[in-house]
Amino acid sequence: MKLEIDPERCEGHGQCEAVAPRVLHLDDTVRPVLDVDGELSGELEEEARAAVSCCPVAALSAR
Repeated sequence: MKLEIDPERCEGHGQCEAVAPRVLHLDDTVRPVLDVDGELSGELEEEARAAVSCCPVAALSAR
């Protein structure tokens, strides 16, 4: 699974960082930044899917 971020949709709520701290973080401008490259699996995939599910503006997607 691969996580994608739409920075234009992000409003900086921070819920993604709260549920997936090993996958992404918010930068100084309160935008999500991926901390891992490539395909995610196992626990990291679970965290990423939780981040996608909790984003109130659908700025994250998984493929």
